[in-house]
Amino acid sequence: METNRQKKIGQLLQSDIVDILQGEIRKNGITNLIISVSKVNVTSDLSIAKVYLSIFPSEKGKEILSAIKENTPLIKHDLAQRVKNQLRKVPDLIFYIDDSLDYIEKIDNALSGKENPVQNPDLLYKRKKS
Repeated sequence: METNRQKKIGQLLQSDIVDILQGEIRKNGITNLIISVSKVNVTSDLSIAKVYLSIFPSEKGKEILSAIKENTPLIKHDLAQRVKNQLRKVPDLIFYIDDSLDYIEKIDNALSGKENPVQNPDLLYKRKKS
């Protein structure tokens, strides 16, 4: 379970990471891309922050994620400059794609009948028997 301290640090990192990423998008003149940080989970020892990104359009997700991963040291450095008065050590950043919105959309489609698993059981995920 997350402590209040972990939550506060996660929120602090979340807002600063959003600023850094959106600043880079603006600086590079990219117009048709939206990146938001949906969640930041910090480990109990505060050494690692898992950063979940929502990227729109989602087709560019993997490409953008790999670019962000390549620039993680620079992002961490920028972050350290911003939070140096609040945190002694900036946690290592690990970036993930947050696909919860895609998951919700699949559920909505299933419920609205477009891909209803009750009418078409082949859509259901098959579990392997062990």
